[in-house]
Amino acid sequence: MIGTIVNTCTIATGTVIGSVVKKGIKPKYQDSLFNAMGFAATALGINAVVSHMPDSNYPVLFIVSLAVGSLFGAVIDLDARFQRLVTKYASSNLGQGLSSAVLLYCIGTLSILGPVMSAMYGDNTYLFTNATLDLVTSMVFASTYGIGMILAAPILFIWQGSIYLLAYYGAGGFFSDDLMCELSIVGGVLIASSGLGILKIKDCKTLNMLPALLVPILFFVIKNTLL
Repeated sequence: MIGTIVNTCTIATGTVIGSVVKKGIKPKYQDSLFNAMGFAATALGINAVVSHMPDSNYPVLFIVSLAVGSLFGAVIDLDARFQRLVTKYASSNLGQGLSSAVLLYCIGTLSILGPVMSAMYGDNTYLFTNATLDLVTSMVFASTYGIGMILAAPILFIWQGSIYLLAYYGAGGFFSDDLMCELSIVGGVLIASSGLGILKIKDCKTLNMLPALLVPILFFVIKNTLL
């Protein structure tokens, strides 16, 4: 799990550096960073959707995933629960930042396929690449939202660690190209939604949409079981 450990440490390191830098940034410059992160998240999300949509063999699955997942998330109100938890100890801005950061760090080809490659072949290339990207991203997030963004590091560790263990103990074949493609499309929509929230264009309550990521997984579990 060396790749996941390195990835977690780079996020923690980047957060510390970014939070120190933040102290010398004036409010108007912080607003500029907010806008930059919003546009970056929106662009990354759209790129993920556009890049993977042509490869999808189930073009309706992402629509069903978003509809069912969002409905379930709204019923249990994940967004409100998370925001209440964070604002109890910090600020609402931190809650928004954490939700956006977790999506960017965890929902992507490198962050999902990386632990699989590491567990099955001992290849940490994807994770080291992801760690490099996350180092820069975490610095920007922390310079915008503060040291509280370090909470995203253990979340990433649990996420990637769980995937690693699943792949290591025999579920690596489950992460097929089709599943990765569908997860990337749904994840791209969620990341773009998060970007719109940062830009204050539309509060999409992205965390309520998070269960949408489970729908493709359940679809492929059922599909593989029946066939």
